[in-house]
Amino acid sequence: MTRKVFIRTHGCQMNEYDSARMLDALAEEGPVETTDNPEEADILLLNTCSIREKAQEKVFSELGRWRPLKDARKNVVIGVGGCVASQEGEAIHERAPFVDVVFGPQTLHRLPELVRESAETHQPVVDISFPEIEKFDCLPEPLAEGPSAYVSIIEGCSKYCSFCVVPYTRGEEISRPLDDVLDEVESLAEQGVREIHLLGQNVNAYRGPMENGEGVADLALLIREVAEVPGIDRIRYTTSHPVEFSNALIEAHRDVPELVNFLHLPVQSGSDRILAAMKRGHTAIEYKSKIRKLMAARPELTLSSDFIVGFPGETDDDFERTMKLIEDIGFDHSFSFIYSARPGTPAANLADDTPMAIKKERLQKLQARITAQAAAISEAMVGKLQRVLVERPARRDESEVAGRTENNRVVNFPADSELIGQFADVRITEARPNSLRGELVWVPDNRQPMAGQPVGGPVNESAARSVACTVSGSIPSGYGGSGHVASGAGTVRHG
Repeated sequence: MTRKVFIRTHGCQMNEYDSARMLDALAEEGPVETTDNPEEADILLLNTCSIREKAQEKVFSELGRWRPLKDARKNVVIGVGGCVASQEGEAIHERAPFVDVVFGPQTLHRLPELVRESAETHQPVVDISFPEIEKFDCLPEPLAEGPSAYVSIIEGCSKYCSFCVVPYTRGEEISRPLDDVLDEVESLAEQGVREIHLLGQNVNAYRGPMENGEGVADLALLIREVAEVPGIDRIRYTTSHPVEFSNALIEAHRDVPELVNFLHLPVQSGSDRILAAMKRGHTAIEYKSKIRKLMAARPELTLSSDFIVGFPGETDDDFERTMKLIEDIGFDHSFSFIYSARPGTPAANLADDTPMAIKKERLQKLQARITAQAAAISEAMVGKLQRVLVERPARRDESEVAGRTENNRVVNFPADSELIGQFADVRITEARPNSLRGELVWVPDNRQPMAGQPVGGPVNESAARSVACTVSGSIPSGYGGSGHVASGAGTVRHG
């Protein structure tokens, strides 16, 4: 019998990856089908994040909404995973006794076993241990759900920034062996994946053991190896740390065309005093120096970052230094939040006398500045060609598709859905607040080239002009799609 699974995922891309792997693990014991309706689910899973304020209370609030589902159907399984599960452990069951399974990020591969044990014993089961790398050894091969896929390469973080709970909830840094990562990438490529997104809390700290004790591979070497996998045409990675940003990685940005011209590099603050209090291990000048080298290696690179506003002791001068850094670098996007103390972290003991009204005002100013910079970058893209990986049908118009540019912008444009899973050269016609609009110019990687152009040829304006007249919003006859459509409710997985 096919079991229906509802998963609510909070937090970072690592959690999104973990949620997908939960489904893969459950599918090993029989087919599972995702659902958007918790009322019809046989298994309800909450994959939690503990980074932001009141994370625990939000978890228990959501669990409270699930309790009537358990009361109505006793066989429904409710599980809590992720970082809040790792922090709270047994306390989750004490406050929500109807929860059947509690598991941490490093034990999600044991989920089928935990679900089975709870069903057999009619008792809650908790496993929030930190078995080294066992998670990846025991998980089945991933199932692709579209042309882009996440691949986790390193777990945990050993930086111990004063505000961060990650080292305590996910453990210290543990890198997957190089060959294991490449095997997963090759498996995904064989399923039609075109873009690989390498993941880690501190992804550029990757030091993967190589076969036969030949040493360790850093992220730069891994990127070069992934670029050699047939079918993989685009590579991203998240999230990196300035301290680990090596010259070898900068050279990879220069040398590897598959590596996108977009980078997320968290800085948190532009004030050296605040950076020291955060225990970030670098100064604002050192961060800017890394960026200068990156821009010299890849001039078209666009950047995003993380910012914490209102860290304990932040003055007006500290905040203005952050604003100056944002202006100097020209960030395209940010994840920015007002500081909230996380229990058990060193920063939680710091005196914080800045009024919340001032913190909110600072956050508004920071976000307005970055929004304006992002709008300017989007406007500068109008009229230019962008190579887009087509990911799905457009949400608002069934005659259109949606894809993503290298610099992580969604582009909607008229085209047949058979284009999903392929690259397309698209001329940007309009910049909108949260997306772009465009017109299809060329499909560069199909078996039959358009208008006599070579397969896989480069984007260039003269070639584009010569083929634009052949495209009228749909793919010409003979241009087959890969059929790899991003999954949603109703996706069935078989082990």
